[in-house]
Amino acid sequence: MKYSLKNRINYWRRIFKVYLTKIPSYLNFWHEVPRVHENITPDRLGVYYMTFEDKAGYSGPRDKDGVILFEYHAQIGTQYNPVAIAQYGLGNYNLFLDSGDKNFLKEAKIHARWLVENLEKSEKGILVWKHHFEWQYKELLPSGWYSALSQGSGISLLTRMYKETGDDKYIKAAKDAMSSMFIEMENGGVMHTDKSGNVWLEEYMVYPPTHILNGFIWAIWGVWDYYLVTKDKQVLELFKKCMETLKLNIDNYDTGTWSLYDLSKQAMKMVASPFYHSLHIVQLKATYVLTGDKIFEDYADKFYEYQNSRWKRYGALVYKSVFKLLYF
Repeated sequence: MKYSLKNRINYWRRIFKVYLTKIPSYLNFWHEVPRVHENITPDRLGVYYMTFEDKAGYSGPRDKDGVILFEYHAQIGTQYNPVAIAQYGLGNYNLFLDSGDKNFLKEAKIHARWLVENLEKSEKGILVWKHHFEWQYKELLPSGWYSALSQGSGISLLTRMYKETGDDKYIKAAKDAMSSMFIEMENGGVMHTDKSGNVWLEEYMVYPPTHILNGFIWAIWGVWDYYLVTKDKQVLELFKKCMETLKLNIDNYDTGTWSLYDLSKQAMKMVASPFYHSLHIVQLKATYVLTGDKIFEDYADKFYEYQNSRWKRYGALVYKSVFKLLYF
């Protein structure tokens, strides 16, 4: 579904409300300070790989069961966001492991339960977590869109709740969500195999696929977490294929002065915002800890060097602003 003039007006109304007022919004959640957790255990399921400490402190609206909601303003209104619910739960689980305070575990369980109860079938009958609101990315995504990012983040929380409680409902839901990772986009899943045989997990189901870097990495982490719990060889094979795709293509995200948000095709490349550039650095550092593969450390260091250059940082910000005006 392409943008109409009305879609564009609604988009900018929402953006202006978020950026130009002091009203709390969903961006207060997403734009945390990204941090690698210092206690990662690569070979067993423990803390989540990013702290999500800021996300765990989210103070926005909640439903009657205590599940977080986002105020998107304008025509979207107040909504559940499956990615946010999973990552909020993961942040609280990390705080539980760090402190031993069971109030944090209670918060994680509340949000894991929402994930268990809210898997829905896609049009092709695949179980996914749907976003029940329209969203703009390249095109207008109709209400009911789903994502490898939400699948991976949800699996990461559910596997940890299964490990913590032994309750089969968590691993059953994780298994149901995992199925989408093996199914191509056109068949209702979130996987895409490109012409070179590279296997991707896509954040948005758009054609042609755009390979958003942060969403791909978070989705891969969910695959790894499921493997750590189940030792499923098919899942391990998917993880290896995705990691190989990341290794073969990470250079494509490097402009020489900044990182790209995705590999979409248009006249201007889609560079990362300063926040997403920082996120890429942290994700690559954590992926290096998980895999021991130095290529991820090398690119994390390279992107960090770009970030420390005032001129490269300023240039990326100006470029991104122009991109937004032209394409959104």
